[in-house]
Amino acid sequence: MSDTYIIGAGIIKFGRHPDRTPFQLAAEASLLALDDAGLMIRDIDAIYAGSTFNSASMVAQRMLHLIGQTGAACVNVSNACAAGATAVRQAVLAVKSGEYDIVLAVGAEKNPKGLMGGPLAEGPPPEGLFGSHAPPSIFAEAGIVHAARYGTTIEQFAQVTVKNHHHGTLNPKAAYQLETPMEDVLASEMISWPLTKLMCSPNVDGAAAVIVVSEKKARELGLSRAVRIRGSALVSDPYEPRSPDMFDPNSVTRLAVGKAYAMAGLGPEDLDLVELHDCFATAELLHYENLGLCADGEAGRLIDSGDTELGGRIPVNVSGGLLAKGHPIGATGVANIVEIVEHLRGEAGARQVAGAKIGLAHVLGFAGVAACGVHILEKAG
Repeated sequence: MSDTYIIGAGIIKFGRHPDRTPFQLAAEASLLALDDAGLMIRDIDAIYAGSTFNSASMVAQRMLHLIGQTGAACVNVSNACAAGATAVRQAVLAVKSGEYDIVLAVGAEKNPKGLMGGPLAEGPPPEGLFGSHAPPSIFAEAGIVHAARYGTTIEQFAQVTVKNHHHGTLNPKAAYQLETPMEDVLASEMISWPLTKLMCSPNVDGAAAVIVVSEKKARELGLSRAVRIRGSALVSDPYEPRSPDMFDPNSVTRLAVGKAYAMAGLGPEDLDLVELHDCFATAELLHYENLGLCADGEAGRLIDSGDTELGGRIPVNVSGGLLAKGHPIGATGVANIVEIVEHLRGEAGARQVAGAKIGLAHVLGFAGVAACGVHILEKAG
């Protein structure tokens, strides 16, 4: 099967959009991606739309109602926080199959307010039986396991927020663009120890889109701004000998990235930048190790070293990450890919990673059982 390329990318400013529908958000991001590629909606063969809270509303079709009903095949996918990455993955497979030459993948979400998650739909409620099913508690527990095993400190977890909020000041599409010193992070409201409010990603609305094309079409349209998709992996949770309600974010990420590295013929040493799923500050440190950016137990020392900051050895979440950019669930996976595309093109402005040629986008979603998507992208040529 031939390679696939991204030739168009678009993202709207994340934040609250109370007067707009998710279909309007999806339409804006899609038009930005189409304009970026120099294409029209009539050029698109198929559309894959990722959303979680809005997925039952036929996002792809209702978006087309706003920008042009062309008869393109429309598929709507829901996969928790991995919904957007799933849409991109399906676009890649659709193009690789040979059935389509030009496919649009879009992620869009209008997040509800308040704490995500809640009791399971079936069986006894996990609260009080298995700890907590709420996302902050799950990632707090995972962080504490790491701290107990390797001596990671709350200050090292908090430094993730300091770093990502600084990066966010350089990103005009981020919901929050303000410096946040360590003392403010530690002094903010405690949500689930050791996670304070500023160590939790904010719920926002947003949308992002990419245009995926075949190698033949990419060459026809020009490779000067094209980005090659070297690896694309999507997996679910492997079995773990523990309660499914004591979620482990590590094994599913390691499974996905292993497949993506194998497909790309690359390893973590080849990466120039990473956009990973920092839904909580603890998660970023865990994923340093899960993605192979450092050895197990070394994540705290990696954040202390400054290597994951802009200008460091392996910059992570220079978009501001979910902690500053915000986390519109179904859009996040596409947004992470758009960020990598902008850097590989040299179009990321003040936050540009110099000389970036290869980047990795990671996203993790869970609802009892996890889904994880990883994409490895390379500057064309």
